[in-house]
Amino acid sequence: MTIDLRVLAAADWDEFAMRLGRAFGGAIEDPAEMAMWRDLLPFDRTLTAWADGGIVGTAGAFDFRMALPGGALLDTAGVTMVSVQPTHRRRGVLTAMMRRQLDDFRERGQCVAVLTASEPQIYGRFGYGAATRQMHGSIDTTRVSVAVPPGAEAVRMRLVTPAEGVDACEAVYARVAPGRPGMLARQPQWERLGLMDPPGERGGYSPRLCVLAEVGGEVRGYARYSVRPGGTANGVPDGSVKLKDVEALDAVTYAALWRYLTDIDLVSRLVFHNRPADDPVQQIVSDIRRCDFGWRDGLHLRLVDLPTALEARVYAAPVDVVLDVEDAFCPWNSGRWRLSGDAKGATCERTADPADLALGVRELGTAYLGGHGLRALAGAGLVTERRPGALAEASAAFRSDLDPWLPHGF
Repeated sequence: MTIDLRVLAAADWDEFAMRLGRAFGGAIEDPAEMAMWRDLLPFDRTLTAWADGGIVGTAGAFDFRMALPGGALLDTAGVTMVSVQPTHRRRGVLTAMMRRQLDDFRERGQCVAVLTASEPQIYGRFGYGAATRQMHGSIDTTRVSVAVPPGAEAVRMRLVTPAEGVDACEAVYARVAPGRPGMLARQPQWERLGLMDPPGERGGYSPRLCVLAEVGGEVRGYARYSVRPGGTANGVPDGSVKLKDVEALDAVTYAALWRYLTDIDLVSRLVFHNRPADDPVQQIVSDIRRCDFGWRDGLHLRLVDLPTALEARVYAAPVDVVLDVEDAFCPWNSGRWRLSGDAKGATCERTADPADLALGVRELGTAYLGGHGLRALAGAGLVTERRPGALAEASAAFRSDLDPWLPHGF
């Protein structure tokens, strides 16, 4: 089969959107949401694969700035809207698009690419590793309380519409994002993502609400959520609160927001779907056994230009190791690299010296943001230690003080 890769043309948007929706089991039906994605998507970074007279594959890329360990923001390619029509699977369409994308990222100087995977096993063969985790869960608010530090009584809550609160929320987010690896600095127009609340996707919940947490008139945090009313079971209300997002500039405000969310009248449950794996809420609930928490993969990451990527971040402990890296899909990354670094910076250069550790580029991507230790990967047989002590040294250096986290999809 001949595959013709083309940059997305404006005239082909409707077919692009239809084919993408069909590949994922249904089109996006809300006109405002579809208009937002059309406005955000860079058409010149988006591929369409044509065969048999129509679009059979899609793959786009956003330009992001992603936080790294140490707080630097790295120019990052965000792979998005990847699909292959069910009639054209296993015919090389996805491989052709991945090849074109990674070559393009390298040419543009983007040393890292990221994506969220509908099926994680698909992207491992192209060198993407699961670099972050996200926590989901529910809290029984009839039996669980939230402990707040001294000073929480000074935090005042103010309810506004999401549109009224968007500027204040974005200002808080902009200050928080560089502090946690994996978070994305919000580009212009991306604030619209937090305002999307299609009625057809509410599932019985109210239109979204926004609460601003203020101290001395300054907004120090926010939460966006919705409420689903319920009846009563034996006199106990059984409504629920669904949390969209919550951020704060300090621990006192953060705890005060969680207390507010768990104290809402006429509900018995708070549910959320994406918080950091090490979210402090786990430490402030009164009974974690009454909380149903779970974890899953989040951001998948691929090193496009290995030495540049490894030099872009800092390291939690001094490290001087030779990495023997295998990368069949991007062979320019393969070979031995000497990584030397600490909390002030790093260098990474080719070397003929004997290897200290051997691993694949997928495993290096998994460890890159500091959420998955190299020692754990070695325990799974995915990293091989060739110099005694090198694994402990490298594992300590790569770890992040905070678990990396992607706050929203794209």
